[in-house]
Amino acid sequence: MRNEKYTEYLKTANIRQSMDGKGRWVDNVIIERWFRSLKTERIYPYEYLTPKALRTGLREYIKEYNTERPHQTHDYMTPKEVYLGRKAA
Repeated sequence: MRNEKYTEYLKTANIRQSMDGKGRWVDNVIIERWFRSLKTERIYPYEYLTPKALRTGLREYIKEYNTERPHQTHDYMTPKEVYLGRKAA
């Protein structure tokens, strides 16, 4: 029931879910790799004493990951550059 409510919420917000098929391992490869990087680079090495400190650390990591770190997969462009369709100056 809970999942149905969430799916309905996404539909009302005009958000399309990507679900190619149940149990398809390729659907999660990219996000699983990202979570592995997040955990090994930002979660495990640091001790967050409060939820607020954790949120701040996550926010910093996401910003750095998307705007400052070039990725080999994207011809050494950042995810932001790929999304915007141009290389930063």
